[in-house]
Amino acid sequence: ITADAAGLPEFDPHAPDFLTIAYAVYAAWRESGRTERVRTTTDRSLSPAMPAARRSMQTVYVNGYEDVNAALTDDRLSIDLRTVTIPDEHAPQADVASGGIGILSRSLIEMDPPEHTRVRKLVQPTFTPRTMEAMRPAIQRTADALLDKAEAAAAARGEVAPHRRLDLIPQFAYPLPVAIISDLLGIPRERTNQWMGMARHDERAASPTPEEAQERFQQFVAYLKELFEERRRHPREDMISRMALAMDGDDRLTDEEMLATAFLLYGAGHATTVNLIGNAVVALLTHPEELARLRQDPALVPNAIEETLRYWAPAETVGRSIMVRDGQPVFAEVEVAGCPLHSGELLTLNLAAANRDPARFPDPDTYNVSRANANRHIAFGKGIHLCLGAPLARVEGQVAVETLLRRYPDLRLAVPEDDLTWSGGVLRGFAAIPLLF
Repeated sequence: ITADAAGLPEFDPHAPDFLTIAYAVYAAWRESGRTERVRTTTDRSLSPAMPAARRSMQTVYVNGYEDVNAALTDDRLSIDLRTVTIPDEHAPQADVASGGIGILSRSLIEMDPPEHTRVRKLVQPTFTPRTMEAMRPAIQRTADALLDKAEAAAAARGEVAPHRRLDLIPQFAYPLPVAIISDLLGIPRERTNQWMGMARHDERAASPTPEEAQERFQQFVAYLKELFEERRRHPREDMISRMALAMDGDDRLTDEEMLATAFLLYGAGHATTVNLIGNAVVALLTHPEELARLRQDPALVPNAIEETLRYWAPAETVGRSIMVRDGQPVFAEVEVAGCPLHSGELLTLNLAAANRDPARFPDPDTYNVSRANANRHIAFGKGIHLCLGAPLARVEGQVAVETLLRRYPDLRLAVPEDDLTWSGGVLRGFAAIPLLF
């Protein structure tokens, strides 16, 4: 962290170096006040529905649990960050008419009421905890199949237990949620793999050019639109069929809204779960007493997943700004956590800091799989914007950890803990997690 000309802390919130020291920084901010005005400089997009561009801007971080919790449900604030109009230096925040960015601009993560209320009402029934729990056997079969494949690959290399190598992210944590989302939507896995470019985890495979990636994307969009129409005529037991047939009176989802939901699941949905699985495995393997407790009592696994979400939340922060209606701000200024926020300014709700607030979680920097209030974290947000896929991510995380611990009593890191690095980016996750099993 450096200081800008006005003396404000300046940093890239998505840089691996910052993520390494972030919790110490957040603790200092919490101790000094309820909010911290900073300058962030990053190449990342302000919003998933806008193109990435180098930008430097002031924002106010809200860091305490109670303040973040309140702001998440504050109906004066907007989740659509295209309403942020007064960053200091940035590229134009123009929408992209085509491609994934344009589609995401019509997704739930960019919608405020009443549009959000309408779309969520039509989509929500697919994502109840009961529905996701019913997928547990299928998730278990997929997890076991992936690990069977990893064992076969190790055997082909001449490796034997407990000295076999497992590259956790590409061999398990990544393909598991992608496969499950495909099954949930009713899209053949091979189609998804073709679009997602699973080969990018193979160092021998060349990355597609931007033109190739765009062509692949457009082909997948065309395929999905054909699939939507086919499911309307011949519905099945899958999410696309339910979305295609969902009605509220005379209202139904458009193809664009269905596309946005599908891509939201593939994008934000799978990445969150990849990092949840990876973060949970690393947290357990670097806290041997907690790992031993979990092996002794597997019934603690669900709570261990909640504690992982609290301890290393995949989403570090979420943004808000003053609500805009019909192109005009509803308020010129509001007060959040004791700090004035002006129309067009960016407010950053620090989920990671809130989840380590000692006023809510005693001894917050300790990873404790038996923590009584671990499930009070706000890693998935709260209120109307509570993460749609949270029930699925929980079940996937539980199955992944249970299966790894049951099958591999000698599971361990293949490198020293200090060699692990954060990947950087909008979500908190490790660049690589090499294991021995």
